[in-house]
Amino acid sequence: MTASAPPGLVVRDAVPLPTGATVVIAVAARRDAYPIHVVRDLDQLLALLVHELDGARAALVTDETVESLYGSAVLNGLRRAGVETIARSVPAGEASKSLRRAVELWDWLARSEIGRRDVVITLGGGVINDLGGWVASGFMRGVPYINVPTTLLAQVDGALGGKVAVNHPLAKNLLGAFHQPAAVISNLGFLASTQTRHLAAGLAEAIKKAVIASPEYWRFIEDAAMRILGRDPDALEHLVRAAAVIKTELVRRDPYEADLRRPLNFGHTIGHPLETVTGYGPLLHGEAVAFGMAVESRIAARRGLLDEELLERIVGLLQRCGLPTRARELPVPVDGEQLVGALEKVRLIRAGSLRYVLPCGLGETVIADSVTDEEVRIALRASGIPLARPVIR
Repeated sequence: MTASAPPGLVVRDAVPLPTGATVVIAVAARRDAYPIHVVRDLDQLLALLVHELDGARAALVTDETVESLYGSAVLNGLRRAGVETIARSVPAGEASKSLRRAVELWDWLARSEIGRRDVVITLGGGVINDLGGWVASGFMRGVPYINVPTTLLAQVDGALGGKVAVNHPLAKNLLGAFHQPAAVISNLGFLASTQTRHLAAGLAEAIKKAVIASPEYWRFIEDAAMRILGRDPDALEHLVRAAAVIKTELVRRDPYEADLRRPLNFGHTIGHPLETVTGYGPLLHGEAVAFGMAVESRIAARRGLLDEELLERIVGLLQRCGLPTRARELPVPVDGEQLVGALEKVRLIRAGSLRYVLPCGLGETVIADSVTDEEVRIALRASGIPLARPVIR
């Protein structure tokens, strides 16, 4: 009698067992790759979204401001293309980048028909890309997500690299994961409705990349800054594409931050605590990074690493773009002692080490964990931040 064919996939294993008291080594390896598209209108965006979804259902996450501007157009466009799509919005602003909002979104997804092979779409700025990406990383142990950044800051930085997180009252991005997107689609057409202040905040992250990694990109931004802020489409497209090239190359070398000595953190050692002490709201992320770059550049100059001419060029370009480099240019007053205390909290989180990215020249930095409290205080005082305790020069 001939045996009938098995009803499903047959898997045969014969795993050899060790002898003796040996250490068992577990190995898990993963390699992620994803496309980054830059388009100029909504029709191109929708066509690429449908292509990248490849028949999957979609859960669209956005904020109330973006929903009122573009949510219906994107949602209806997907549904007209036959994509089964659900949508949810959260209040706009940094306050939504929280554990509370993440739990609300998990509850929403759990009550839906979204499954392991379906896709979360994050339509918004860096807050939504981070929040939606972290929700995707935790739902069903990780579902795919596509970033559709609507702000310049997200297009040149926040939507790239796979770092997803929400804030905690004690520190920015304290709760997070590494979860790479399935794709990023940047539509330059969204920038037509972006306020100039927000456009400048995005330009700060591009300037950061220019200082740490590309003299060529620096020359382009120095020359094209006003065209970028004027929303010139050719200048914006080059800015966004080049930023993607620079960031993905730097992230590729260490995608999971096994080594925390990362040039991409330029401006963030000061910038993140500055956002914490100002309450995650009045100060835009790019503005905090710009101020952080100015402070950290002043530390580098005082150490003799950065010549005064380049310091003036860095600070001057930030100022020309309308970005804060001194306390009087910040939208809210800052208590210097609170800021120093927030820096110490970050030091504790990072096992006693607080690393500063100090520029030496365009494309050259020093990662220093030897910056003293007094050096920070001197640079903060030089930047106009009031401190209760006098600095020792």
